[in-house]
Amino acid sequence: MCRWLAYSGSPILLTQALYEGPNSLVSQSLHSRLGAEPTNGDGFGVGWYGAPSTPGVFHSTEPAWNDSNLKELSEHISSPLFFTHIRAAIGSAVQQTNCHPFRHGNWLFMHNGYVNEFNTIKRDLILAVDPSLYAEIKGQADTEVLFYLALSFGLEHDPPTAVARAIGLVEAVAERHGVPHPFQGTVATTDGENIWAFRYSSERNSRTLFYTTDVPTLRKLYPGRQLFQEMSDNAKLIVSEPLGDVAGVWNEVPESSWGIIGPGGNEMQDFRPVAPPTAVAVAG
Repeated sequence: MCRWLAYSGSPILLTQALYEGPNSLVSQSLHSRLGAEPTNGDGFGVGWYGAPSTPGVFHSTEPAWNDSNLKELSEHISSPLFFTHIRAAIGSAVQQTNCHPFRHGNWLFMHNGYVNEFNTIKRDLILAVDPSLYAEIKGQADTEVLFYLALSFGLEHDPPTAVARAIGLVEAVAERHGVPHPFQGTVATTDGENIWAFRYSSERNSRTLFYTTDVPTLRKLYPGRQLFQEMSDNAKLIVSEPLGDVAGVWNEVPESSWGIIGPGGNEMQDFRPVAPPTAVAVAG
């Protein structure tokens, strides 16, 4: 599959999340411990927020461990909220337009997993994308179609409901075509202020997802660790797999659940896909 990381808090250099720690994201691109494949070398992407209202993105088809531009940029870009994603391609070409995170306006979206037999149900899914958004689809990846379905179902107004309807549509279309276990994965999306993360699969056996314990608690647990003293109180990471093995830092996101991190609150709820009332999406 893939590996991804989302960060929210006071600004930090991207290199701290990408390269530092015993199991950094770049290390996972070569030696993933919990992924379906140990190597994720089919490109990568970074999306970050700064002074402009819209995020910057950088995509490459190079393996993350082998890209000097990624290292150079990560050592000079500081951001309060960013997404990073390393890719193991399934069914779509290794090209920049298929690299996560995907961007629309001030939104980013990324995914670890797959839509089963995507080519069998792709036509029906694309026809459900709102016509005003269709021309923005640039690549072949199932994740990009899922993103534009969620946008069509109102992602910018109600992310949990929009993602539930997008995955619900995938499952409904797959059932009509006899496709088993149509959706697998973890999803993250953000508007630059809040991050919404989802863990769900049709067979209820989803890819792993973790979040960090709140920083004030970690300071109490490890008063001598300088890293926790330097982090802001609101700093939070959501990751496909932990970046280290310090006890008490990482918490597994429960199966079939979603959570929000940011000014909009910090909470976790059950996640259930909702089949849309019609086969055609309505713009939010």
